[in-house]
Amino acid sequence: MHKKADPPVFTETEKRILAQVGTDLPDSPTPFADIAAQAGCTEAEVLGLITRLKEGRIIRRFGATLRHQKAGYSHNAMVAWRVDDPDEALRLGAIMAERPEISHCYVRRTYPQWKYNLYTMIHGKNPGDTSRVVEELERETGVTDHQTLASLRELKKTSMRYF
Repeated sequence: MHKKADPPVFTETEKRILAQVGTDLPDSPTPFADIAAQAGCTEAEVLGLITRLKEGRIIRRFGATLRHQKAGYSHNAMVAWRVDDPDEALRLGAIMAERPEISHCYVRRTYPQWKYNLYTMIHGKNPGDTSRVVEELERETGVTDHQTLASLRELKKTSMRYF
């Protein structure tokens, strides 16, 4: 049986670094040096921590976050798909995740009153964009049992703060 690795333990300095890199980076020619100065460490320590977390697969990537609504993607929908076979859900999720219009793709548990287990967040610039993607995914995957939950209004859009 595969044993899960223990979660990392961070020093106080690393927590200060992570608290800063989890927010907007300084608008500066030297953002990592600025973070280091605030955290009381060196720029090499900041970059080393980020590298270590990426190489250890604690984080997948480190990069900019596009605020999709501010960028003109104001027609968005979460689509919940019903795929009864768990292995098939993983296979089809991988296909769906390749779509550039999809920013998030998850498999979640089902419940007696909610049988949908594969979720995609689809973004579009124009009315009908998300419906078009859903129709294309239906044809490509054969999954026709789904519920589209259109975004009506964004109430919060922030990165997770851990420290």
